[in-house]
Amino acid sequence: MRSFLEAGKFGAFTTNFEDLGGLRQLPGLAVQRLMADGYGFGAEGDWKTAILVRVAHVMGAGLPGGASLMEDYTYHLTPGEEKILGAHMLEVSPSLTTAKPSLEIHPLGIGGKEDPVRLVFTADSGPAVVVAMSDMRDRFRLVANVVENVDAPDLPKLPVGRAVWRPAPDFATSATCWLSAGGAHHTVMTTAVGVDVFRDFAEMTGTELVVIDESTTVHAFQRELRWNQAYFRLAAGL
Repeated sequence: MRSFLEAGKFGAFTTNFEDLGGLRQLPGLAVQRLMADGYGFGAEGDWKTAILVRVAHVMGAGLPGGASLMEDYTYHLTPGEEKILGAHMLEVSPSLTTAKPSLEIHPLGIGGKEDPVRLVFTADSGPAVVVAMSDMRDRFRLVANVVENVDAPDLPKLPVGRAVWRPAPDFATSATCWLSAGGAHHTVMTTAVGVDVFRDFAEMTGTELVVIDESTTVHAFQRELRWNQAYFRLAAGL
């Protein structure tokens, strides 16, 4: 895979079960190592997230932390203690941790392939940003949520790379705003740069960006979405 990417001068890639060809197992470990080296990746053919992971890597070059494909896996919904557990089948980048991951082999119940090898770890605690790119047909929208990664409990039945975080400003507001904005299923998590860097990126590229942070309220956020809709439609005609 690395030779293919180097030969084509590709900075990002995707995989899916339909295009594994003669591979005997889903290449989770290969994807994890390539992301750690700065390649963008999107699971299940998700080219938008592959690009976004690559962009986040470039933004954070030389800085502590990393960037990775991420998705909401499940939720801890104890009132007042809500958290999000982010993971994927295999492909979360070890650049999110300073600890030594464990190299393990476990069954994978889908895909009809051999039991795949993967790096198992939990992302370091600390500030992070989770960002998705959504296709609004007439433009792309970036939805960013400021989060705080926290220590994870022992998770012996989830032997994959993962992160556990508290979303700002709180779980209910974050979820409501994310859904209102059409936030995508796959995201990039970066622990190397903050949301201000994505503001700069959006400004330079003319991309819509909406941010969910400590100051966000549902009503103000939904009002911003309506204003943005009008602005981008009007700006396209000028």
